[in-house]
Amino acid sequence: MKKTALDFWVGLFVVLGFVALLFLALKAGNMSSLSFQATYPVKLKFDNIGGLKARAPVKSAGVTVGRVASIGFDSNAYQAVVTIDIDKQFQFPKDTSAKILTSGLLGEQYIGLEPGGDSEMLKAGDSISMTQSAIVLENLIGQFLYSKAADSGASKPAAPATSPAAPAPGSPVSGAAGQ
Repeated sequence: MKKTALDFWVGLFVVLGFVALLFLALKAGNMSSLSFQATYPVKLKFDNIGGLKARAPVKSAGVTVGRVASIGFDSNAYQAVVTIDIDKQFQFPKDTSAKILTSGLLGEQYIGLEPGGDSEMLKAGDSISMTQSAIVLENLIGQFLYSKAADSGASKPAAPATSPAAPAPGSPVSGAAGQ
């Protein structure tokens, strides 16, 4: 009787360990928020997507309204093409704008949607043309350092002229020199 009780507790512990590993694997792969709701795809084009990944959240007003379905590259326009799946329960106007934002200072990147005022709503296969690319931290640091270097170079006073200015003709100094 004691052996079966011990076997039961060991088995339960092993099953809980597998459940915990599965939970961690889904969290690491950003698959923990699987949804089986109906969605509609919308395409976006960005000059730079930074570290945006597939399955990243799409949010509006802080609420997750969809997920990034796929990321591709348009070789004609040299832009990243991002396809997002928005839950059907959330309808957005056609003049909605999208930008890539970051959770916190160094957190994960997501797409933020800001609805416009159009009366016509987005449909499956539509595209959002007003997009703002990701802010890349390395570019910001480079711009900051470049502007600091430019400011320190511009703040040096100009060197005075080495040759004296010639007096104007007809001035008392030039008349005295000619006599």
